Amino acid sequence: MARPVVGIISNSHLINDQYLVQGAGAMNVQALSRVSGVVPVIIPVEPDLVHIEELMTSCDGFFFPGGRPNVHPEEYGEEETEAHGTFERNRDRLTLPLIRACVARGQPVMGVCLGFQEMNVAMGGSLYPEIRDLPGRDNHRMPPDGTLEEKFELRHEVTLTEGGPFHRLFGSHKVMTNTLHGQGIKEPGPRIVIDGHAPDGTPEAIYVKDAPGFTMSVQWHPEWNAADDPVSRPLFEAFGDACRAWASGGLRKAG
Repeated sequence: MARPVVGIISNSHLINDQYLVQGAGAMNVQALSRVSGVVPVIIPVEPDLVHIEELMTSCDGFFFPGGRPNVHPEEYGEEETEAHGTFERNRDRLTLPLIRACVARGQPVMGVCLGFQEMNVAMGGSLYPEIRDLPGRDNHRMPPDGTLEEKFELRHEVTLTEGGPFHRLFGSHKVMTNTLHGQGIKEPGPRIVIDGHAPDGTPEAIYVKDAPGFTMSVQWHPEWNAADDPVSRPLFEAFGDACRAWASGGLRKAG
């Protein structure tokens, strides 16, 4: 049986200050292929060139990875400030309606870091521009120096809701994760269920209530060491199972 096809939302990069490319991180591609067992296909963030209905027909599921830009605050009704950082408006124009369409149809979606935040905004939620500026919150950003191993090392616990979908998936209500993000959920969308928190209260794991398909998304980066990490592996495996169920004509409800 052919492996299901998963679209990875790309990020734009300018090479040598001249040549625009659309790319996806190798760790994401490897995790999806080797752990989820799917065929990863990079989707350019060019909404005038790729249309949502075409994408949903061509792919069995979608993976929304992290990236340097942030969701523009206009998407959740707030004014842009310097604290909001940089943006990729084409990614906003593609990902937010694509998430809503997939959730409505039951097509599997998984968000990581920026993708986690896009999931919340797509479903009507808002974001804090800078978590570390909030009273009582920790600095969740990636360390500026060090090796990749040091940047992606496990840095804090995430406490999961007893009996919730993440608890059932991981077999524990406390897991260790890395942390490499500046923004975070302010107000969850009306159907967004926060199923896990960092010690400082920052939301770390979500899903969409009553969604007919897979919507589990995380604020950390499970693509790092995905094949061997006891938290990352079951998450990517569950997403792959959902994509296979979709490809075979079935639906699998997360949560």
